[in-house]
Amino acid sequence: MSDTLSFRRMTEADLDAVLKIEYAAFSHPWTRGIFLDGLKSYEIWLMFEGEQQVGHGVINVIIDEAHLLNITVKPESQGRGLGLRLLEHLMARAYELNGRECFLEVRASNQSAYRLYERYGFNEVGRRRDYYPAPGGREDALVMACTLID
Repeated sequence: MSDTLSFRRMTEADLDAVLKIEYAAFSHPWTRGIFLDGLKSYEIWLMFEGEQQVGHGVINVIIDEAHLLNITVKPESQGRGLGLRLLEHLMARAYELNGRECFLEVRASNQSAYRLYERYGFNEVGRRRDYYPAPGGREDALVMACTLID
C-alpha cells in the first residue's frame, strides 16, 4: 500500500468519478440522486492514492451518534488495507464531530467488509431482516456498533 494516501471532501464535480467506483464495486450501488442528496446532509470523503481516486465513504453524525452509510474501495485497489485506512479516517472525522458511538449495516453475505469492521472494533448488535435488495430477492443486514475513542 502506498503512503501517498490523502482525503478530501467530495463536491458535486466529483460525482461521475464516484459513481464509476460505486457501480464497479456493488451489485446495488447508490444512485446519482442519493449522492446528490448526501452532499447536502452528510460528509462524503474521497480517498486518493497519489492522484488517483481509490475510494469514498459517507458518514452522518447526529448529536453524539455516528452512522457509517457507505464505504467503497474500487475493486482493483481492494485487498491492500485501503478500506481500513478509509474507515480510520471516517471514524476520526466522526469523533471530531462529537460522535461517540458509530453504527452501520453490512450485508450478511459481505464477509470481507464484516471482518474489516470487526478488526476496527465493531461488534454485531442486531439484524435487519430483508434489508437489502439482492439478486433473486432480499438479504439481511447485520447491524454493527463501535465506541469511538480519541
